Amino acid sequence: MKDLNNKVAVVTGAGSGIGRALASVLAARGCRLAISDVNEAGLAETVAACGGAEVRSYVLDVSDRDAIYAHAEQVRADFGQVNLVINNAGVALSATVREMTDDDFKWVMDIDFWGVAHGTRAFLPHLIASGDGHVVNISSVFGLIGVPKQSAYNAAKFAVRGFTESLRQEMKLENQPVQVSCVHPGGIRTNIANSARMGKSENGEAQRKGFDKIAMTTPNKAAEIIVRGILKNESRILVGPDAWGIDAINRLLGSAYQPLVERFSRKNLYV
Repeated sequence: MKDLNNKVAVVTGAGSGIGRALASVLAARGCRLAISDVNEAGLAETVAACGGAEVRSYVLDVSDRDAIYAHAEQVRADFGQVNLVINNAGVALSATVREMTDDDFKWVMDIDFWGVAHGTRAFLPHLIASGDGHVVNISSVFGLIGVPKQSAYNAAKFAVRGFTESLRQEMKLENQPVQVSCVHPGGIRTNIANSARMGKSENGEAQRKGFDKIAMTTPNKAAEIIVRGILKNESRILVGPDAWGIDAINRLLGSAYQPLVERFSRKNLYV
């Protein structure tokens, strides 16, 4: 996909953050947009931010499998084709393995992994039919390394990475006209930390302030990097200098990165 003009792009979680920024950047490049979120008011603000481009908004809960499949059919009916799907919607949980509840664990997995998996599978036939498709799944730097108190989020984001890398290979081996990219953002200045769930012993305010200090990249910058990666057909799109650093450490040290994370966590997370 060398040109985005007049392509139909689907973006989930578009009511704020990276999703809103992606919608704006794609609109500026001439895309026709199908954006979704659980936040209807946020969607309206995103539509307004797209500067008069062709945009349709849909209220969608990506944890609802049947709703995702119905959404894929509706978008195809509304636009006549689908070229680009960005499975971006996500949530966060800060809790130890011992403390997190089953409901919280399921909440993260249903949105961060199953939302991506079902979103990919529901739209894949339409992407193939377009003759020029691209799937973009948002993982995280926490899909590259494990971090204390992020076991549920790690599980989801590692799963997204494995699922997406496998799909990319399948599309190549089957000679299908669909490219596949996995995105690993570092700290992005979004509301994900503010809306995160916390374990019972977590200091939510301290966690959010700590995240704000290390969030190095704006949503608009993240969106620009992601769109450039799409146009270059990059298999792995790293977003932010922290993402590049974490990826390099992981490649150089392998599992030996863990003592570094433990030292950082002892100082910043176990206080």
